[in-house]
Amino acid sequence: MMKKNILHIHGFNSSPLSLKAEQTREYIANNFPDVGFYCPQLATTPSKAISQLEQIIETQVVNTQWCLIGSSLGGYFAGYLAKKYNCLAVLVNPAIAPYKLLQEYIGEQVNPYTEEVYQVTEDHMQQLKGLEQTAPAIDCNKKNNYLVMVQTGDEVLNYQQAVEKYQHCRLIVQEGGDHSFINFDNCLPTISDFFQLDNTK
Repeated sequence: MMKKNILHIHGFNSSPLSLKAEQTREYIANNFPDVGFYCPQLATTPSKAISQLEQIIETQVVNTQWCLIGSSLGGYFAGYLAKKYNCLAVLVNPAIAPYKLLQEYIGEQVNPYTEEVYQVTEDHMQQLKGLEQTAPAIDCNKKNNYLVMVQTGDEVLNYQQAVEKYQHCRLIVQEGGDHSFINFDNCLPTISDFFQLDNTK
């Protein structure tokens, strides 16, 4: 029987202790105890973060279906991994061009969760650019691999960029909210349906 794993990918300056990650972990444990849940603390370098995520996926590929949830920068990473491994992916307020957005963060950063002090560099922007993927076209069956969730009140990202890029995929556009995606836990049943987790019961 096919084993299902969820890989939750946090955003920039976030961690596995973020509210969305904690809500997802608890929901999966309570409702789908046979589903594996992974949410690593990502390296601060984009290339190292992607290597980390690839290693997690590649340790379990036989009889395993990976499902991705990525938020903000994690949504950008999830888009790359979904294409590479043909996974289902839920993108939550995803960053579309983080190599532009994060220019203003170049320099010293402190992760508010881990208190790690690190440098964001121009080289990181180039690494992010190298991960950029095109979105599925209208006649591409892989368009069904994506569920894109945005809130119009996102104060960090322009939600319309995600809507435009993933226009041929399944979209949930909620009025209001913010970048953290208010009431994310209310969407977890929809996400589990999208991943078809019931099949594992």
